Amino acid sequence: MKKLKRKRYEKLLEPMQAELVAMARWAAATGQRILILFEGRDTAGKGGAIKAVADKLNPRQCRTMALGKPSEAEKGQWYFQRYVPHLPGKGEIVLFDRSWYNRAGVEKVMGFATEAEVEAFLKAVPEFEKQLVDDGIMLFKYWLTCDQEKQEERFAERLDDPLKRWKLSPIDQAARKKYADYTAARETMLKATHKRHAPWTLVNFNDQKRGRLTLVRDLLDRLPDTRCPDEKIDWPPLGHAPLGEEFGAVKPIRDFPVEKASRSKKKGPAVKPAPSSKGPKA
Repeated sequence: MKKLKRKRYEKLLEPMQAELVAMARWAAATGQRILILFEGRDTAGKGGAIKAVADKLNPRQCRTMALGKPSEAEKGQWYFQRYVPHLPGKGEIVLFDRSWYNRAGVEKVMGFATEAEVEAFLKAVPEFEKQLVDDGIMLFKYWLTCDQEKQEERFAERLDDPLKRWKLSPIDQAARKKYADYTAARETMLKATHKRHAPWTLVNFNDQKRGRLTLVRDLLDRLPDTRCPDEKIDWPPLGHAPLGEEFGAVKPIRDFPVEKASRSKKKGPAVKPAPSSKGPKA
């Protein structure tokens, strides 16, 4: 399948983002709580998918949660306990960049959880999610798929790009040898947790742009009618000529020299950083 070009992708995504904004307005008006889980292999494209959903939404209403490894205190708690405070409240949308399903994935494959802990999780999670759904939360669970060839390409890209190298970790290195193990763990997880009240949706992310469009369209199509009239805002004329900024005690620093930086692009740093404003007097 031919890789989707960026301009075409952005043109197709734009009307969907307008629908997402309408969905967020509907959620705020009705108090609906929306919870979306993004799971998948390393490099599958979870971050880009989350950005496609959240980019045009109010960050005070739409939150992204990406919890780190549990602390020693959290390790002694009920497994789901550290996730509960981050569930959506009235009118909120929460996007989990990985979730409680870590236990059935990376923790199982890398040996961070025992077989007994994984089995207990797989038994408990359908009931946990049923309680969420029964309480009124709209739950969507997405698993982003990608072939190992694509995964290797993306690992190599991260390795060569200093702006992306931070994404690489020892877990990523180990995961390269456990592609089949992750597949087996995923299939076990799907058999145990793909329920009518909380089904899984798998999305092909070998082409990440095409995958984002597929995911966003599926999400929008599964929502009820979210049409909600725009709130009318009284916006009278300003009543005077627009004012310019005025500065007294502290002035702005110099603008970044765009033209000079462009000319000096191949010569290293364009100019020395502009001096900042003088600090406050002691």
